[in-house]
Amino acid sequence: MRLRHSLAAACGALALTAALATPAHAATGHFNYRFTDMSGQPQAATLQDPASGECVTLQEAADPDASAPAFAPHNETDEFAIVFTEPDCTGDSWTLRPHGRPATDRLKLRSVVFQAR
Repeated sequence: MRLRHSLAAACGALALTAALATPAHAATGHFNYRFTDMSGQPQAATLQDPASGECVTLQEAADPDASAPAFAPHNETDEFAIVFTEPDCTGDSWTLRPHGRPATDRLKLRSVVFQAR
């Protein structure tokens, strides 16, 4: 009887360890965008292999009271990028195709989430 309980506990621990050791899925490629720095100069930034399914608030554009939104996103990942006008993936949204063309400077964003379809 003890052997069965010990074996069941060991199997349960092994299954839990395997589940926790599974790497998180990430979009492969990079996501480029532009932003205006504190001195008013345009800058470029890149998210390399961003996590899939997790909202990413762009740090350069995170605070609507202190910074302008980022602009001109270019999705060069293998997943769809849904860009949002507000932090925390809120506000209006637009979907950019995987390996798509660069968006114009008129497309403003503060956060993005990547999703496979």
